[in-house]
Amino acid sequence: MTVAGGVPVIPVAAASKVLPDGSHTNWLCPGDAVAVASQAAALILQHAAAAIRQHGEFRLVLAGGGTPHQVYQMLSQAAEDWTRWQLYFGDERCLPAEHADRNSYMVTTSWLNHVAIPADNIHPIPAELGASIAAERYAEVIENARPFDLVLLGIGEDGHTASLFPGQHHLETEAVHAIHDAPKPPPNRVSLSRASLSDSRDVLVLVSGASKRAAVQRWQSGEDLPIAGITAHHRLTVLLDTAAAPGSASI
Repeated sequence: MTVAGGVPVIPVAAASKVLPDGSHTNWLCPGDAVAVASQAAALILQHAAAAIRQHGEFRLVLAGGGTPHQVYQMLSQAAEDWTRWQLYFGDERCLPAEHADRNSYMVTTSWLNHVAIPADNIHPIPAELGASIAAERYAEVIENARPFDLVLLGIGEDGHTASLFPGQHHLETEAVHAIHDAPKPPPNRVSLSRASLSDSRDVLVLVSGASKRAAVQRWQSGEDLPIAGITAHHRLTVLLDTAAAPGSASI
């Protein structure tokens, strides 16, 4: 099986599953981490083209992390009508705006500085203002952007996604959460809620590295992890590299 870009895709255990809301999740293993990034970039461009055809713009929520970083570098080489792209962020660390550990800084230096995307189309989380103020302001930003066309996510070794961590509880009515006690530094963060992240036509989860395999197995077994609470209106796709895929020794 192949998708946009011609990269072969290998189904892994639990290759297709119907979620409680009626949407579907697909588990795919295109190869190593570079293949995951290449496949993700191709899928993002495919989703962008479809969204622009349907309603004139592409509303994409971005993730941080090493594999998304590779994806953004690949997207920086694409010839797109960037004026039709609207970019949002799934979470952010409460650090100065130009801090190297900010997701927005990584996305800007790896991708946005290299393409002609209007500044007004980029919607960073103002986390430098503090978690509470930033969460309140960003809820207003995404209010008219939802539903999104595509949400990018990763998964941590503990099963967290964005800055939603196991064992933490947030108000279900909040579109954006102020995080003050994250178990990973820095403790103060801002994250879109489970409902906001799930309010998307499609969701694409990128997973690479053997350290993530146990979390993937726990997710597939039905454990109540933050990543397991994310759904999509149409389809949730998980791209794993061979190191992260359960049963990868047989692939």
